[in-house]
Amino acid sequence: MQAEFTALQENGTWELVPRPTNQPVIRCMWLFRHKFKSDGTLERYKARLVVNGKSQTVGIDCEETFSPVVKPATIRTVLSLAVSRSWPIHQLDVKNAFLHGHLNETVYMHQPSGFIDKRYPGFVCRLKKSLYGLKQAPRAWYTRFATYILSQGFRSSVCDNSLFVYTQGHNVAYLLLYVDDIVLTASSDAFLHDIIQKLSREFAMTDLGQLHHFLGIKVTRRPTGLFLDQSQYAKEIIARASMTDCKPCATPVDLSSKLSATDGPLFHDPTLYRSLAGALQYLTFTRPDISYAVQQVCLFMHEPHDSHYAFMKWILRYLQGTLDYGIRMVRSGTHSITAYSDADWGGCPDSRRSTSGYCVFLGDNLISWSSKRQPTVSRSSAEAEYKGVANAVAEATWIRNLLLELHVPLKQASVIYCDNVSAIYMSDNPVQHQRTKHIEIDIHFVREKVRIGHIRVLHVPSSYQYADIFTKGLSRQLFHSFRSSLTVCPMTDQTAGGY
Repeated sequence: MQAEFTALQENGTWELVPRPTNQPVIRCMWLFRHKFKSDGTLERYKARLVVNGKSQTVGIDCEETFSPVVKPATIRTVLSLAVSRSWPIHQLDVKNAFLHGHLNETVYMHQPSGFIDKRYPGFVCRLKKSLYGLKQAPRAWYTRFATYILSQGFRSSVCDNSLFVYTQGHNVAYLLLYVDDIVLTASSDAFLHDIIQKLSREFAMTDLGQLHHFLGIKVTRRPTGLFLDQSQYAKEIIARASMTDCKPCATPVDLSSKLSATDGPLFHDPTLYRSLAGALQYLTFTRPDISYAVQQVCLFMHEPHDSHYAFMKWILRYLQGTLDYGIRMVRSGTHSITAYSDADWGGCPDSRRSTSGYCVFLGDNLISWSSKRQPTVSRSSAEAEYKGVANAVAEATWIRNLLLELHVPLKQASVIYCDNVSAIYMSDNPVQHQRTKHIEIDIHFVREKVRIGHIRVLHVPSSYQYADIFTKGLSRQLFHSFRSSLTVCPMTDQTAGGY
């Protein structure tokens, strides 16, 4: 506590002033937590002063609070490029990052417990810099960091505002910002360390060395590239559900069940259900094989039933048997984009909406995937499939633009594989049909990308349609085959492609 309070004082976080009569004064508290290493062992004890941001009022002591964070697909794209080029990848930690942000609003806070100034016990703290817990703290920190780094020659990506690109002659560097965690990769060690020195002169930060543990994700270096897993996080989720000794199962979905909003009685602890569903969502960062199952349980977070929790327990049993699984990033000789798109027509028993899914590969590396229920009812399987193709085309287009900002322009068309012949015909032929005239926007969007040569929509047999894993439950054999093709495997195993 003393070390944290001293750091706040040295940073000039606040000044003591008489308590105002017409302004709200928010409270603060000390939070104590254990910081763990990637293997789950204790690293250190940590005390942090946090304000009660819930008592802030928009328009009085806070204004805009939104702060961008780097997208998961951006992280995987940058890691894929760095691995393919054998670039060094370092992670940086900014000490008390939120304390660097400057406040534009007037915020008053009570003096922290245990450190009340004996000379002015009735005074309050007028914050000059942001503190953890303030609604505008993330935005203030991002603005402070972005302003400095842009002044040093970096450019902010239009596709992802938390990605910064720096070029100096033939040298190139990519910087990813996720709140106070930074991943930095550059074309040479000397160039990378030069950037770290510049950042260290402005912010108190620690170079944690080569990337090894980022956002709860363990990064292991292999001869062929990187292996990303969240095994420790998965264990914590299973323990939170009191299922540490549960029996594993082979797939994350019970094929005999289709979830409905009215099945069975209400679940007795909806808070636990929502907590587990949110945790499983974050686990899909390295586990695309559970994306469909997690998407299904998240549909009922507003009013979970016992059947929904039973479905969730099936996912946890699957995780119990695959704790050491993750995805691989390998050296790839090509930067071409290949995507697979599929849809399950009318799969929802309540609304008859379809579930569409896609996965996108950059060379040999899986960098983006999605499993999502479509917002409207599709009147035919061709319409459902075409909506899925449009989503995959939109993602591939975004990645192409991202690569252009990373100075990796693509000269060849990106290929979208679909197993529906009607959807493929509609993407290229200027023919309208009675069943598809109401999805005209999606049709014109895809056709335009095909016409200018950025996208090609091709047919793939259903037995090789990897996106099928994102739209419905599959048999054990087919599920394991597609899972391997998505490079989801234990660190010691090889995928179907031999990586």
